[in-house]
Amino acid sequence: MATAVFGGPDALTGGKENAAAPDAVVVRFAGDSGDGMQLTGGQFTLSTALAGNDLATFPDFPAEIRAPQGTLFGVSAFQINFGSTDIETAGDQPDVLIAMNPAALKVNLDALKPGGLIIADSGEFNKRNLEKAKYTVNPLEDGSLHKWQLLGFDISALTLEAVKPFGLGNKEALRCKNMWTLGLALWMFDRERGPLIDWLRTKFAKNSTLADANVAALNAGHAYGETAELSGPLRQVRIAPVESEPGLYRTVTGAESISYGLVAGAQLAELPLFFGGYPITPASSILHNLVKLKEFGVTTFQAEDEIAAIASAIGASYAGHLGVTSSSGPGIALKTEAIGLAVMTELPLVIVNSQRGGPSTGLPTKTEQSDLYQAVYGRNGDASIPVIAARSPSDAFDCAIEACRVATQYMTPVMLLTDGYIANAAEPWKVPDPASYLPFPATFLEEPNGPDGTVLPFARNERGARPWIKAGTPGLMHRIGGIEKNPSTGAIDYSPASHQTMTDLRKAKIDGIAKSIPPQEVTLGEASGKLVLVGWGSTFGPIHQAVRRARRRGLDVSHVHVRYIWPLPENLGELLAGYDRVLVPEMNTGQFKTVLRDQFLIDARPLNKTSGQPFTIAEIEAAIEQILAA
Repeated sequence: MATAVFGGPDALTGGKENAAAPDAVVVRFAGDSGDGMQLTGGQFTLSTALAGNDLATFPDFPAEIRAPQGTLFGVSAFQINFGSTDIETAGDQPDVLIAMNPAALKVNLDALKPGGLIIADSGEFNKRNLEKAKYTVNPLEDGSLHKWQLLGFDISALTLEAVKPFGLGNKEALRCKNMWTLGLALWMFDRERGPLIDWLRTKFAKNSTLADANVAALNAGHAYGETAELSGPLRQVRIAPVESEPGLYRTVTGAESISYGLVAGAQLAELPLFFGGYPITPASSILHNLVKLKEFGVTTFQAEDEIAAIASAIGASYAGHLGVTSSSGPGIALKTEAIGLAVMTELPLVIVNSQRGGPSTGLPTKTEQSDLYQAVYGRNGDASIPVIAARSPSDAFDCAIEACRVATQYMTPVMLLTDGYIANAAEPWKVPDPASYLPFPATFLEEPNGPDGTVLPFARNERGARPWIKAGTPGLMHRIGGIEKNPSTGAIDYSPASHQTMTDLRKAKIDGIAKSIPPQEVTLGEASGKLVLVGWGSTFGPIHQAVRRARRRGLDVSHVHVRYIWPLPENLGELLAGYDRVLVPEMNTGQFKTVLRDQFLIDARPLNKTSGQPFTIAEIEAAIEQILAA
């Protein structure tokens, strides 16, 4: 039996019966970390993509592998923003919150839009679970949810009834709750069940009973929405498909996109790819995805620790492969000495840093942008490396290719920055035409390059890059390692003059990369004006939407989003000098702001957030209004 409590307008229709469907809707699934919320959200994302909507997702899960059931710190959530217009963020406030237990309601309630819809599993709101969530009374019954619309029904009991014919034990039967909930969500937003039924049949191909039970739960949830005689909140909402260019589309997470981009980059460089990694949240998914791509000349190696992982990748580059390694901030810290070795030996290496909250173990499953100092400055000695930052899951594909290009063309390690949000979030991606990418084939020295048959391993080309010599090439024996070398012969030489020369040459090589990257463009707005917001990485979506909304209201504000963190684009300083004020929103305490001040002597102002959650559009809009009103 459903209970309905009304308060405020319906967030989906503005309280109007027969009102036009909204352009976009934000739904958040929340429950215990064992309730399958990530799986539910992922499959709802698939159905939404198949319906032709644009979308962005935000998986948010606890750091504990398995927190005590029903507790506040064990809540897992999955948010999706989908619509008939361009979607660039996972949404500020959910329109619908599906809460599978009291803890999920308590943790996520404050984020729900006023007048939004709560769908709660009333069967889980028992005395024990209420106490775990620190409720003294049942919020479904005490009127405390009057600001929102409420539908509470016993999803647990309805699921048990739906799967009763299959003879499952109570524990196994309740594991089908997420499919019942997904079925209801599919009905609410007019989604097809067929693809998800096919997916369930494939997932449980070895256990037809579990497949049948989950399909029955899915169908039961859908039928409940279709046949329940309920007034008010429970209604079907149809979101029209977004207009999009013809082509092949798929949903992609940042980890998937980076993996495909690394493979594409290696193919464009005409090199086999070697990945040496060690599991760490949220970077592990890159290893998981690359394992599936072995037919493209990919070798994967799970090392015993972070140092072994990067050392193996450096060794692969020495042998003529494209070496790649990946980690998050704590693991990058462990890799630091080896990154210096790659700088000193001048070997190509791609290092992917999927940033998370820090310092130390910090917030393992939350997002942050606090490794920028580490990427730009964080090595002993003058060990400059290029740094590239992806702005979204789909953008990570092109950034990975660019990292491969820079690494092989300039014989240098390159750091590619993503973060927990990009790594785990999903969005539609128009699969590009491979022919649209220009190859950048790597070349190897095969004959002596010095007078009288001598080998000059640190002779430099027009880009300042030394020759790449495969280990074991006949006649090209040379020294390589972490001790300083003679600028000409490559022999060990740590004299003052040699070190000065080699330090200057390595720096000039990295600085010169700026000549091969495109000039910085204005992402949205004018090339001069009262205010510009400068972003990097995953802040793209909320900054872009906030600036777009502000410009619609006539405010003089623009958006510049920087992909090349180091070296910076050659025209960036001149571009930023054309604005009266510069605001830098970033999920740290002001790291990129400091880099801009240092490099261009501009009065860049910070807008910082270190909560482990992405910026909302509203937060950035408020900052724009405050600055322009001053």
